[in-house]
Amino acid sequence: MSISVPQSTLDELNTRQALDYEEHFDSWVQWALTFGKHPERVEGLSEQTMDVRAYRVDKFYRWVWADEGYTTSVSHEHADAYLKHLAYGDYSGDHRANTQKALRTLYKWRTHEHDWSPWEPSLTFTNPNQTSTPREFLTREERPRIRDAALDYGSIPHYNSVSPNERDRWNAYLAQRYGKTKGSVTRDDWRRANGWKIPSLVSVSLDAGLRPIEVERARTGWVDLDNRVLRIPKDQASKSQDNWVVGLQSRTVEMLRRWLEQRPLVDLYEDTDALWLTREGNAYGSHALSYLLDELCDIAGISTENRQLSWYAIRHSVGTYMAREAGLAAAQMQLRHKSEQTTMKYDQAPVEDRQDALERMG
Repeated sequence: MSISVPQSTLDELNTRQALDYEEHFDSWVQWALTFGKHPERVEGLSEQTMDVRAYRVDKFYRWVWADEGYTTSVSHEHADAYLKHLAYGDYSGDHRANTQKALRTLYKWRTHEHDWSPWEPSLTFTNPNQTSTPREFLTREERPRIRDAALDYGSIPHYNSVSPNERDRWNAYLAQRYGKTKGSVTRDDWRRANGWKIPSLVSVSLDAGLRPIEVERARTGWVDLDNRVLRIPKDQASKSQDNWVVGLQSRTVEMLRRWLEQRPLVDLYEDTDALWLTREGNAYGSHALSYLLDELCDIAGISTENRQLSWYAIRHSVGTYMAREAGLAAAQMQLRHKSEQTTMKYDQAPVEDRQDALERMG
Protein backbone atom coordinates (compact mmCIF):
# COMPACT_ATOMS: atom_id res chain seq x y z
CA MET A 1 0.00 0.00 0.00
CA SER A 2 1.35 3.41 -0.95
CA ILE A 3 0.30 6.38 1.19
CA SER A 4 0.62 9.56 -0.79
CA VAL A 5 -0.95 12.99 -1.09
CA PRO A 6 -4.36 12.83 -2.82
CA GLN A 7 -4.17 14.07 -6.40
CA SER A 8 -7.11 16.38 -5.74
CA THR A 9 -4.99 18.19 -3.14
CA LEU A 10 -2.00 18.50 -5.46
CA ASP A 11 -4.25 19.94 -8.16
CA GLU A 12 -5.02 22.88 -5.84
CA LEU A 13 -1.32 23.79 -5.45
CA ASN A 14 1.27 25.26 -7.79
CA THR A 15 4.28 23.16 -8.75
CA ARG A 16 6.59 24.37 -5.98
CA GLN A 17 3.90 24.14 -3.32
CA ALA A 18 3.01 20.62 -4.43
CA LEU A 19 6.62 19.44 -4.20
CA ASP A 20 7.05 21.07 -0.80
CA TYR A 21 3.84 19.56 0.57
CA GLU A 22 4.61 16.09 -0.79
CA GLU A 23 7.99 16.11 0.96
CA HIS A 24 6.47 17.39 4.20
CA PHE A 25 3.59 14.90 4.08
CA ASP A 26 5.85 11.94 3.29
CA SER A 27 8.23 12.79 6.15
CA TRP A 28 5.33 12.62 8.60
CA VAL A 29 3.93 9.39 7.11
CA GLN A 30 7.28 7.60 7.16
CA TRP A 31 7.91 8.66 10.77
CA ALA A 32 4.44 7.47 11.81
CA LEU A 33 4.92 4.11 10.11
CA THR A 34 8.19 3.65 12.03
CA PHE A 35 7.63 5.44 15.36
CA GLY A 36 4.02 6.60 15.49
CA LYS A 37 2.64 4.08 18.00
CA HIS A 38 5.48 3.94 20.56
CA PRO A 39 8.44 6.15 19.56
CA GLU A 40 10.62 5.00 22.45
CA ARG A 41 10.19 1.37 21.34
CA VAL A 42 10.50 2.13 17.61
CA GLU A 43 6.98 0.81 17.03
CA GLY A 44 4.99 2.31 14.19
CA LEU A 45 1.37 2.40 13.13
CA SER A 46 0.07 0.00 10.51
CA GLU A 47 -0.30 1.09 6.90
CA GLN A 48 -4.05 0.55 7.15
CA THR A 49 -4.29 2.88 10.14
CA MET A 50 -2.04 5.50 8.57
CA ASP A 51 -3.94 5.41 5.28
CA VAL A 52 -7.04 6.62 7.12
CA ARG A 53 -5.19 9.10 9.34
CA ALA A 54 -3.30 10.56 6.38
CA TYR A 55 -6.60 11.25 4.62
CA ARG A 56 -7.99 13.04 7.69
CA VAL A 57 -4.83 15.10 8.22
CA ASP A 58 -4.80 16.13 4.56
CA LYS A 59 -8.37 17.44 5.00
CA PHE A 60 -7.12 19.44 8.00
CA TYR A 61 -4.35 21.07 5.95
CA ARG A 62 -6.79 21.99 3.19
CA TRP A 63 -9.13 23.51 5.78
CA VAL A 64 -6.28 25.74 7.02
CA TRP A 65 -5.34 26.73 3.47
CA ALA A 66 -8.90 27.74 2.66
CA ASP A 67 -8.60 30.49 5.25
CA GLU A 68 -4.90 31.40 5.26
CA GLY A 69 -3.37 30.13 2.04
CA TYR A 70 -0.74 27.44 1.63
CA THR A 71 1.47 26.62 4.64
CA THR A 72 2.90 23.55 6.34
CA SER A 73 3.32 25.41 9.64
CA VAL A 74 0.03 24.34 11.16
CA SER A 75 0.04 25.36 14.82
CA HIS A 76 -1.66 24.04 17.94
CA GLU A 77 -4.10 26.91 17.53
CA HIS A 78 -4.98 25.69 14.03
CA ALA A 79 -5.69 22.22 15.41
CA ASP A 80 -7.85 23.56 18.24
CA ALA A 81 -9.79 25.72 15.78
CA TYR A 82 -10.37 22.68 13.56
CA LEU A 83 -11.71 20.66 16.49
CA LYS A 84 -14.12 23.49 17.25
CA HIS A 85 -15.13 23.49 13.58
CA LEU A 86 -15.90 19.76 13.85
CA ALA A 87 -17.80 20.27 17.11
CA TYR A 88 -20.14 22.83 15.55
CA GLY A 89 -20.41 21.08 12.19
CA ASP A 90 -22.63 18.25 11.06
CA TYR A 91 -20.09 15.50 11.63
CA SER A 92 -20.48 12.10 13.26
CA GLY A 93 -18.94 11.35 16.63
CA ASP A 94 -16.84 8.69 14.95
CA HIS A 95 -15.40 11.19 12.45
CA ARG A 96 -14.60 13.72 15.19
CA ALA A 97 -12.86 11.17 17.43
CA ASN A 98 -10.85 9.63 14.58
CA THR A 99 -9.81 13.03 13.24
CA GLN A 100 -8.51 13.95 16.67
CA LYS A 101 -6.46 10.73 16.73
CA ALA A 102 -5.01 11.62 13.33
CA LEU A 103 -4.04 15.12 14.51
CA ARG A 104 -2.43 13.66 17.61
CA THR A 105 -0.20 11.57 15.35
CA LEU A 106 0.75 14.67 13.37
CA TYR A 107 1.67 16.71 16.45
CA LYS A 108 3.45 13.80 18.07
CA TRP A 109 5.74 13.88 15.02
CA ARG A 110 6.20 17.61 15.48
CA THR A 111 7.19 17.04 19.10
CA HIS A 112 9.63 14.21 18.48
CA GLU A 113 11.18 15.42 15.24
CA HIS A 114 10.88 19.20 15.43
CA ASP A 115 11.04 19.88 19.19
CA TRP A 116 7.54 21.32 19.44
CA SER A 117 5.82 21.34 22.80
CA PRO A 118 3.17 18.58 23.18
CA TRP A 119 -0.31 19.39 21.92
CA GLU A 120 -3.01 19.51 24.59
CA PRO A 121 -6.34 19.74 22.69
CA SER A 122 -8.85 22.32 23.87
CA LEU A 123 -11.62 19.78 23.11
CA THR A 124 -11.66 16.02 23.45
CA PHE A 125 -13.89 13.68 21.46
CA THR A 126 -14.62 10.06 22.34
CA ASN A 127 -15.67 7.35 19.95
CA PRO A 128 -19.41 6.67 20.51
CA ASN A 129 -19.07 3.19 19.00
CA GLN A 130 -16.75 1.97 21.74
CA THR A 131 -18.50 -0.47 24.01
CA SER A 132 -18.47 0.08 27.73
CA THR A 133 -16.33 -2.17 29.88
CA PRO A 134 -16.36 -2.72 33.62
CA ARG A 135 -14.61 -0.13 35.76
CA GLU A 136 -10.86 -0.49 35.41
CA PHE A 137 -7.87 0.58 37.41
CA LEU A 138 -4.14 0.78 36.84
CA THR A 139 -2.35 -2.34 38.01
CA ARG A 140 0.47 -2.30 40.55
CA GLU A 141 2.96 -2.73 37.71
CA GLU A 142 1.39 0.08 35.65
CA ARG A 143 1.36 2.70 38.41
CA PRO A 144 5.15 3.30 38.53
CA ARG A 145 5.28 3.22 34.74
CA ILE A 146 2.73 6.05 34.59
CA ARG A 147 4.69 7.98 37.23
CA ASP A 148 7.90 7.56 35.20
CA ALA A 149 6.13 8.45 31.94
CA ALA A 150 5.14 11.78 33.47
CA LEU A 151 8.85 12.59 33.74
CA ASP A 152 9.15 12.09 29.97
CA TYR A 153 6.15 14.29 29.23
CA GLY A 154 7.73 17.71 28.68
CA SER A 155 5.88 20.58 30.31
CA ILE A 156 8.49 23.34 30.07
CA PRO A 157 7.33 25.85 27.44
CA HIS A 158 8.85 25.72 24.00
CA TYR A 159 11.49 28.41 23.53
CA ASN A 160 9.48 30.10 20.76
CA SER A 161 6.13 29.95 22.57
CA VAL A 162 6.89 32.37 25.44
CA SER A 163 7.10 36.14 25.64
CA PRO A 164 10.54 37.82 25.92
CA ASN A 165 9.81 38.69 29.55
CA GLU A 166 8.83 35.13 30.43
CA ARG A 167 11.81 33.72 28.49
CA ASP A 168 14.14 35.92 30.54
CA ARG A 169 12.75 34.50 33.79
CA TRP A 170 13.09 30.94 32.49
CA ASN A 171 16.70 31.68 31.46
CA ALA A 172 17.41 32.85 35.02
CA TYR A 173 15.86 29.69 36.43
CA LEU A 174 17.84 27.43 34.07
CA ALA A 175 21.05 29.32 34.85
CA GLN A 176 20.56 28.63 38.56
CA ARG A 177 19.61 25.02 37.92
CA TYR A 178 22.62 24.28 35.72
CA GLY A 179 25.12 26.47 37.58
CA LYS A 180 25.87 28.87 34.73
CA THR A 181 25.32 32.51 33.89
CA LYS A 182 22.00 33.61 32.45
CA GLY A 183 23.68 34.84 29.30
CA SER A 184 25.15 31.41 28.61
CA VAL A 185 21.81 29.55 28.71
CA THR A 186 21.16 27.98 25.29
CA ARG A 187 18.26 26.33 23.55
CA ASP A 188 19.86 22.98 24.40
CA ASP A 189 19.35 23.84 28.07
CA TRP A 190 15.67 24.42 27.31
CA ARG A 191 15.43 21.08 25.55
CA ARG A 192 16.93 19.08 28.40
CA ALA A 193 14.91 20.83 31.10
CA ASN A 194 11.83 18.88 32.17
CA GLY A 195 9.10 20.96 33.72
CA TRP A 196 7.51 19.67 36.92
CA LYS A 197 3.86 20.59 36.34
CA ILE A 198 2.81 17.27 34.83
CA PRO A 199 5.03 15.06 37.03
CA SER A 200 3.69 16.74 40.17
CA LEU A 201 0.06 16.54 39.00
CA VAL A 202 0.38 12.86 38.11
CA SER A 203 2.34 11.89 41.20
CA VAL A 204 -0.09 13.65 43.56
CA SER A 205 -2.99 11.93 41.81
CA LEU A 206 -1.30 8.54 42.12
CA ASP A 207 -0.88 9.12 45.86
CA ALA A 208 -4.11 10.93 46.69
CA GLY A 209 -6.43 9.42 44.07
CA LEU A 210 -7.56 12.88 43.05
CA ARG A 211 -10.91 13.10 41.30
CA PRO A 212 -10.94 15.31 38.17
CA ILE A 213 -12.88 17.98 40.07
CA GLU A 214 -10.20 17.96 42.78
CA VAL A 215 -7.44 18.43 40.20
CA GLU A 216 -9.47 21.37 38.90
CA ARG A 217 -9.94 22.86 42.37
CA ALA A 218 -6.41 22.20 43.67
CA ARG A 219 -4.74 25.27 45.17
CA THR A 220 -1.22 26.02 46.29
CA GLY A 221 -2.53 26.42 49.83
CA TRP A 222 -3.37 22.71 49.94
CA VAL A 223 0.31 21.77 49.84
CA ASP A 224 2.12 21.16 53.13
CA LEU A 225 5.63 20.17 52.08
CA ASP A 226 7.07 19.97 55.58
CA ASN A 227 4.53 17.40 56.72
CA ARG A 228 4.29 15.59 53.35
CA VAL A 229 0.51 16.00 53.07
CA LEU A 230 -2.26 17.72 51.15
CA ARG A 231 -4.69 19.64 53.34
CA ILE A 232 -7.97 19.80 51.40
CA PRO A 233 -10.57 22.18 52.91
CA LYS A 234 -14.07 20.80 53.22
CA ASP A 235 -15.48 23.47 50.89
CA GLN A 236 -13.12 22.33 48.12
CA ALA A 237 -13.15 18.57 48.65
CA SER A 238 -15.62 16.75 46.42
CA LYS A 239 -18.48 14.95 48.20
CA SER A 240 -17.20 15.85 51.64
CA GLN A 241 -18.23 17.80 54.71
CA ASP A 242 -14.86 17.45 56.43
CA ASN A 243 -11.35 18.78 56.01
CA TRP A 244 -9.01 16.07 54.75
CA VAL A 245 -5.33 15.42 55.34
CA VAL A 246 -3.94 13.17 52.61
CA GLY A 247 -0.51 11.54 52.83
CA LEU A 248 2.08 11.84 50.06
CA GLN A 249 5.24 9.95 49.15
CA SER A 250 8.55 11.75 49.67
CA ARG A 251 9.14 11.48 45.91
CA THR A 252 5.85 13.26 45.26
CA VAL A 253 6.70 15.98 47.76
CA GLU A 254 9.98 16.66 45.95
CA MET A 255 8.17 16.96 42.62
CA LEU A 256 5.71 19.40 44.20
CA ARG A 257 8.56 21.41 45.71
CA ARG A 258 10.21 21.78 42.30
CA TRP A 259 6.92 22.72 40.63
CA LEU A 260 6.18 25.38 43.24
CA GLU A 261 9.63 26.84 42.53
CA GLN A 262 8.93 26.93 38.77
CA ARG A 263 5.30 27.99 38.93
CA PRO A 264 5.96 31.76 39.54
CA LEU A 265 8.00 31.86 36.32
CA VAL A 266 4.87 31.19 34.24
CA ASP A 267 2.69 34.19 33.42
CA LEU A 268 -0.49 32.08 33.55
CA TYR A 269 -0.22 31.82 37.33
CA GLU A 270 0.33 35.51 38.05
CA ASP A 271 -3.18 36.21 39.33
CA THR A 272 -4.31 32.79 40.56
CA ASP A 273 -3.50 30.31 43.30
CA ALA A 274 -4.54 27.38 41.09
CA LEU A 275 -1.99 24.62 41.49
CA TRP A 276 -2.15 23.37 37.89
CA LEU A 277 -3.47 24.92 34.66
CA THR A 278 -3.39 23.80 31.03
CA ARG A 279 -1.19 25.71 28.60
CA GLU A 280 -4.26 27.77 27.65
CA GLY A 281 -4.67 28.84 31.27
CA ASN A 282 -7.73 26.68 31.86
CA ALA A 283 -8.40 24.35 34.77
CA TYR A 284 -7.90 20.66 34.00
CA GLY A 285 -11.24 18.97 33.34
CA SER A 286 -12.15 15.32 32.82
CA HIS A 287 -11.53 15.39 29.07
CA ALA A 288 -8.11 17.02 29.37
CA LEU A 289 -7.09 14.57 32.10
CA SER A 290 -8.29 11.55 30.12
CA TYR A 291 -6.28 12.79 27.16
CA LEU A 292 -3.22 13.20 29.42
CA LEU A 293 -3.61 9.66 30.77
CA ASP A 294 -3.90 8.33 27.23
CA GLU A 295 -0.65 10.13 26.31
CA LEU A 296 1.09 8.76 29.41
CA CYS A 297 -0.03 5.23 28.61
CA ASP A 298 1.39 5.70 25.13
CA ILE A 299 4.75 6.85 26.53
CA ALA A 300 4.77 4.03 29.10
CA GLY A 301 3.91 1.37 26.52
CA ILE A 302 0.69 0.45 28.33
CA SER A 303 -1.87 -0.98 25.93
CA THR A 304 -5.33 0.56 26.23
CA GLU A 305 -6.91 -1.81 23.71
CA ASN A 306 -10.18 -3.23 25.04
CA ARG A 307 -9.91 -0.96 28.09
CA GLN A 308 -11.82 2.16 29.05
CA LEU A 309 -9.27 4.07 31.09
CA SER A 310 -10.32 7.45 32.45
CA TRP A 311 -8.64 9.56 35.13
CA TYR A 312 -10.67 7.58 37.67
CA ALA A 313 -8.50 4.55 36.83
CA ILE A 314 -5.81 6.23 38.95
CA ARG A 315 -8.20 6.77 41.85
CA HIS A 316 -9.50 3.20 41.67
CA SER A 317 -5.93 1.89 41.76
CA VAL A 318 -5.25 3.88 44.94
CA GLY A 319 -8.34 2.44 46.62
CA THR A 320 -7.64 -1.12 45.49
CA TYR A 321 -4.03 -1.27 46.64
CA MET A 322 -4.39 0.92 49.73
CA ALA A 323 -7.16 -1.39 50.98
CA ARG A 324 -4.92 -4.35 50.25
CA GLU A 325 -1.81 -2.91 51.92
CA ALA A 326 -3.22 -0.95 54.86
CA GLY A 327 -6.86 -1.91 55.19
CA LEU A 328 -10.19 -0.29 54.47
CA ALA A 329 -9.87 2.42 57.12
CA ALA A 330 -6.67 3.72 55.52
CA ALA A 331 -8.24 3.57 52.05
CA GLN A 332 -11.29 5.45 53.31
CA MET A 333 -9.15 8.30 54.67
CA GLN A 334 -6.84 8.46 51.66
CA LEU A 335 -9.77 8.58 49.20
CA ARG A 336 -11.82 10.97 51.34
CA HIS A 337 -14.94 8.81 51.56
CA LYS A 338 -17.60 9.93 54.03
CA SER A 339 -18.99 6.41 54.34
CA GLU A 340 -17.03 3.22 54.83
CA GLN A 341 -19.64 1.51 52.65
CA THR A 342 -18.26 3.46 49.69
CA THR A 343 -14.80 2.07 50.38
CA MET A 344 -16.07 -1.49 50.67
CA LYS A 345 -16.04 -1.86 46.89
CA TYR A 346 -12.23 -1.92 47.08
CA ASP A 347 -12.30 -4.87 49.49
CA GLN A 348 -11.61 -7.39 46.76
CA ALA A 349 -8.58 -9.23 45.49
CA PRO A 350 -7.13 -7.79 42.27
CA VAL A 351 -7.09 -10.15 39.31
CA GLU A 352 -3.34 -10.77 39.60
CA ASP A 353 -3.81 -11.96 43.20
CA ARG A 354 -6.50 -14.37 42.07
CA GLN A 355 -4.27 -15.62 39.26
CA ASP A 356 -1.44 -16.22 41.73
CA ALA A 357 -3.84 -18.10 43.97
CA LEU A 358 -4.87 -20.35 41.09
CA GLU A 359 -1.22 -21.10 40.34
CA ARG A 360 -0.67 -22.08 43.97
CA MET A 361 -3.83 -24.20 43.98
CA GLY A 362 -2.50 -26.25 41.05
